[in-house]
Amino acid sequence: MTISGNRPSKAVAFLFQRVKASALLQDNRLLASGNQAPVAPRAARMVLPRGRMPHASVILLATVVAIFSLVPLGFIGWVTYDVGWETVKALVFRPRVGELLVNTVLLESITIPLSIVLAVTLAWLTERTDIPFARLWAWLAIAPLAVPAFVHSYAWVSLVPGMRGLQSGVFVSVIAYYPFLYLPVAAALRRLDPAIEDAAASLGLNPWRVFFRAVLPQLRLAICGGSLLIALHLLSEYGLFVMIRFDTFATAIVDQFQSSYNSPASNMLGGVLVACCLFLLGFEVLVRGNERYARVGAGSPRPTDRRRLGWFVVPAVLLPVILAVLTLGVPLVTLGRWLYLGGIDIWRIEVGNAFLQTIVLAIVGGVLATIAAAPMAWLSVRAPGRLQRVLEACHYYVGSLPGVVVALALVTITVRLVLPLYQTFATLLVAYVMLFLPRAMVGLRASIAQAPVELERAAMGLGRTPGQAVRQITMRLAAPGAAASVALAALGITNELTATLMLSPNGVDTLATKFWSLTSEIDYVSAAPYAFMMVVLSLPLTLMLYTQSKRTAGQ
Repeated sequence: MTISGNRPSKAVAFLFQRVKASALLQDNRLLASGNQAPVAPRAARMVLPRGRMPHASVILLATVVAIFSLVPLGFIGWVTYDVGWETVKALVFRPRVGELLVNTVLLESITIPLSIVLAVTLAWLTERTDIPFARLWAWLAIAPLAVPAFVHSYAWVSLVPGMRGLQSGVFVSVIAYYPFLYLPVAAALRRLDPAIEDAAASLGLNPWRVFFRAVLPQLRLAICGGSLLIALHLLSEYGLFVMIRFDTFATAIVDQFQSSYNSPASNMLGGVLVACCLFLLGFEVLVRGNERYARVGAGSPRPTDRRRLGWFVVPAVLLPVILAVLTLGVPLVTLGRWLYLGGIDIWRIEVGNAFLQTIVLAIVGGVLATIAAAPMAWLSVRAPGRLQRVLEACHYYVGSLPGVVVALALVTITVRLVLPLYQTFATLLVAYVMLFLPRAMVGLRASIAQAPVELERAAMGLGRTPGQAVRQITMRLAAPGAAASVALAALGITNELTATLMLSPNGVDTLATKFWSLTSEIDYVSAAPYAFMMVVLSLPLTLMLYTQSKRTAGQ
């Protein structure tokens, strides 16, 4: 074991020294007494626990979080029962809902295939060809994630005021969300064994047929996962589609909520939106299938040979260049133009207040989400089983729900049951924890998996209680993953709009809500500083995602 000088490493080294000293002392006592005790392996003596692992208490904590995660789903069922079937039929089976459903189906069915083609093509060029400046294009391909979707819409509407309707919605959605597909597809291409392609080529297949018959099927999991993420974002997005005046369920729910608080119409629209989310989750499982994608055999895959583009290098370079102009050039130039026109006067004290309030909410929400995810993350690594899978599904499903549905559930519950909590920081933070619980789970679970369970058992053998062993050993070693989870959740909170609009207390303005209020008044100049600060805060998340994808592929 390498001792780096940090606290976790010192704690682990000290722990093993204590274990070794205890074992030697026991051996000396046995020799002095003349007893011939059976000789057990040193490793076996080190891992004998003093007490049982704290599964019961951790399961209880994870169950409490899972129950809270089921609140939005329970809210929909309760409202449906409360208003009665006749009211449900009148509110759901009406022309307006049919129009919103048609808009949603068209938006999803056009945006997702275009995003797949764009992301797979760009990932192939940057990961499998000799395109010049491949690392630069790979970074620029995920950089649009640093720009919130409604800021993309703001930039394009400022440049082309006539952008309206489905076509504009598809265009802005593709350039804003295709990186969610590019990231997993590029990571899958890095890990793909080139021997599969060699075997297909040896059977007489040309390069195009090799790609479609040998490579593309291996990307199914990455494509399905990225497509599901984009589909869920399209269901929950509000600001992007309001700016281009394209009606979706999210825009209709917020409009209905603002016109009449806690109305049955908005609640029923939320129920339809939840049904759409559950349908997408089930459809993704069906399309994904049960095929195996692991490599079986001796040895390890060799590095991939990049294909020569030859005369095709010019059009190949044009694709990432055009994308960089559309996804980064237009927003940055538009923001720069509005900032220049506004001058120093637009940097008022309100910008600083919104920035500070955003940072406080993001940090507190990120920390709370990580704490709430810790019991389930520990269980998924230390005690896998059927109950663990059920609880984990409850933790993950809530992250697929649109923020407007979670906000509607909390509004109804606080207004009807605990009115003093309506539009308070506590309710807003609960919404953030629900929405970003899956983000916190991912990084924390990976870090806990890298902390050996033998260290917990050795600590209990030295007199620590199970809870102390987990806190003092495992959680210290998992601290980097916990910090990454806090950062991921915090940066998601920074750009969250709909739940913040519906739940934030009076006088509380985040960068997103302040930006939205100014753009609603067509004051694009005053809104520019808030958009700029959101981009600045989102850049670390983009860098973290890029680094994580490289680390996953061992690069």
